[in-house]
Amino acid sequence: MHLLLFDDPAIRPHLLPLTFTRPVAALRCGILTIAEKWQRRLGTEGVGHLTQPYLQAKFPANVVAGPALVVNGAVCPDDLLVRQVLALAPGQGLYFGETLVAAHLADAFKVAELIQDGLQSQREVAEEITVISRPWQLFLHNGVEIRRDFALLTHGRTSQPVGDAHTIVYAPENIFIEPGVKIRAAILNAEDGPIYLGRNSQVHEGAIIKGALALCEGSHINVGAKMRGDNTVGPFSKVGGEVGNSILLGFSNKGHDGYLGNSVIGEWCNLGADTNTSNLKNNYAPVKVWSHAAHRFVDTGQTFCGLLMGDHSKCGINTMFNTGTVVGVGANIFGAGFPRQFIPSFSWGGASGFETFRLPKVAEVAERVMARRGLSYDAVEQGVMEEIFQATTGDRNWERHS
Repeated sequence: MHLLLFDDPAIRPHLLPLTFTRPVAALRCGILTIAEKWQRRLGTEGVGHLTQPYLQAKFPANVVAGPALVVNGAVCPDDLLVRQVLALAPGQGLYFGETLVAAHLADAFKVAELIQDGLQSQREVAEEITVISRPWQLFLHNGVEIRRDFALLTHGRTSQPVGDAHTIVYAPENIFIEPGVKIRAAILNAEDGPIYLGRNSQVHEGAIIKGALALCEGSHINVGAKMRGDNTVGPFSKVGGEVGNSILLGFSNKGHDGYLGNSVIGEWCNLGADTNTSNLKNNYAPVKVWSHAAHRFVDTGQTFCGLLMGDHSKCGINTMFNTGTVVGVGANIFGAGFPRQFIPSFSWGGASGFETFRLPKVAEVAERVMARRGLSYDAVEQGVMEEIFQATTGDRNWERHS
């Protein structure tokens, strides 16, 4: 059966800036993206995304004739929910309150009719489910999702050995090592949560890792790093320094010392040496962050919240991010002092002020960065960035005064 993952219009705007460049289901929480979780659990051959028109070239719908399951891309599955989804009859929908979780269509080509006319019958989920409706919920649920994904990915399989006499291991039964992993003189403590080391990843000398941790394919934990738990390092990324309860979605680097806590970093980002994020206010008050949907700062209800950074954004050495800072797409931040807590997409500057980081210059950087990973900044990628640049013009308030 074909799988179609849709962006819920009541949720997607609240997940910006992370969803400027991807469908909701392409967000990573735990080891896998939400799309990968559903595809593995449902055993479907094809997967398509029903997302923004400007993203469809990169994330196609791939609608084919025949039956399809249409699933909300913000919902993280577990065993019980998957059983309920598979039990749906054609024309039935599964709901969590007012939120459509999934629907069974007899004909995938009638997905537009589902959106317009609704479903023949509705069922309610049997228990509370995980819906990622705000960016900070990614790190809040990350520890639980690492554990779920770990069980899913390792069931019935045998881990590769640690293979290094100088690495200290606690609770080895909670550690899974894929082929091609290299570990040297590290400490792996999986007593409080599992540690998953993806294919061809590396853990370098002196690294201290506390589970839960997901180190995805081709990624590195650098010399002397301190990984404090509930962390995900997405594919082809490098991480050093001190990291706690944070997610790097992929292809991003925090290679040096400095603290990253309760944060989500997009793809193709780079944090300069000794970059630090504050994740706790001095008065311990709940953290407020900028909402692209509300066009104002909103209360997260969280005591701990660090940095939320969109794709292709970068910062220079010794950058200091205040509690609950939101950085858009394609920003370049540098200089002394604390920059503002909302840094719009395509900003260039820091605490002393910003100007616009123009698309040709953004493209130059992206081409160089992506080429280092053997990928090209092609017409599709450029088209996505052009759409985001236009959509975020109003956020760059200095442009109105220039």
